[in-house]
Amino acid sequence: MLTFFKNMFEKKPPQKERLPFYDIVCPFCFAKFSPEQVVFRAAHHREEDEDYALQEDVILNQYRNKFGLDDIEEIEAVIDPETIPDENRIVVDNVLVGITDKYGVATKRRLCPHCHNELPITAGKAPSNIISIVGASQVGKSVYMTSLIHTLQNTTANRFDAACMPLNAQISRKFRENYESPLFERGQLLDSTQKEKRQEPFIFQFIFKDNERAPLILVFFDVAGEGMVDREYLEIYAAHVRNSSGILFLVDPLQIRTIRDKIQLNIGDEPGEFTARYDEPREVVITMFENFIGYEQASKTHIPTAVVLTKSDMLHMLKEEDGEYIKTNSNVFRNYVHEKYLNLSEFENINGEVRRFIEKVDRPFKDALDVYFTNTAFFAVSALGSNPVNQKVSGVVTPVRVDEPFIWLLHQLDYIEGRERS
Repeated sequence: MLTFFKNMFEKKPPQKERLPFYDIVCPFCFAKFSPEQVVFRAAHHREEDEDYALQEDVILNQYRNKFGLDDIEEIEAVIDPETIPDENRIVVDNVLVGITDKYGVATKRRLCPHCHNELPITAGKAPSNIISIVGASQVGKSVYMTSLIHTLQNTTANRFDAACMPLNAQISRKFRENYESPLFERGQLLDSTQKEKRQEPFIFQFIFKDNERAPLILVFFDVAGEGMVDREYLEIYAAHVRNSSGILFLVDPLQIRTIRDKIQLNIGDEPGEFTARYDEPREVVITMFENFIGYEQASKTHIPTAVVLTKSDMLHMLKEEDGEYIKTNSNVFRNYVHEKYLNLSEFENINGEVRRFIEKVDRPFKDALDVYFTNTAFFAVSALGSNPVNQKVSGVVTPVRVDEPFIWLLHQLDYIEGRERS
């Protein structure tokens, strides 16, 4: 009998039927397409053959221009597999992974047909499960992304028999030099000028040691302020969210007027300047509705969405008034380590506490979530562990619960089990 009730409360990953192939979602431009539609980058060039000579890739440069990246003047040609005989196609697990060109040279550099960026090796062989990070401008998405990836790489992945890897060496180098080293080695936050630049997506893979489990792709795509008025840029953003398998929806406590009015900070700005920096959380939901949720069935999204209250350390500054706010001994301020599975007892405690808190301090936002999202959970994290002063962190950066929303999404996508506290 005890075993029966235990099984009722433990959600185990079901054995899913393996499909012959899967639709691909490009982690760069977020277009969705069949594996048969990929194109290839030639593995060599021949100046005497204009089809195989080094040349400008107009489609790739159009993508790069959206993010302020320099054009690539000359690159190997793009080969359409439709021009290649069937016997020269390389198929693995029912997926076209390579071709041999007319010169007998093989290439396995598969490209997205819409933006001509190179696709992950697993694309088409496994589900394209993309986790996206969304939220208003200037609410700490870059800092949270840095803290989350650092934590996944150094501790979380090992606890779940996995590794967290950047998609390529360029992303690895850029993340380490511009984000991880400044924050975790020097305690410096990102410069505001860097935050305003259009950033192409940061792409990481959460790869399990068990080959039966497909990798999970974590994409950080920040829409800078000026991007919100650029239609093409917004279309990429909308596709990014619409084709995600899970969403990390970040909410800065200072976005919420009730909290902003009560926390007394030495911000060094006029109140009007300070307030103008922040969009209300409900406005972000409205933007998402206008760009993709409104076009979904019944104008709702079923994508599992973790609503993440950032800068939880700042909530210490709130006074407890009639039990309205989070108490000083709350689990919100205590780090917790999930290992091998999601501890459902710990999750329900946090989810319930933060859900009730949001409901009290910003009911319009909570109502908007209830109207447009069918599967939400609430979390509180601190990417730094303390409140920075003058863009500097005093002491060691000690993240609190930053990986918990990600672990919940792993559970929702049937990668890991959920168990009650034993």
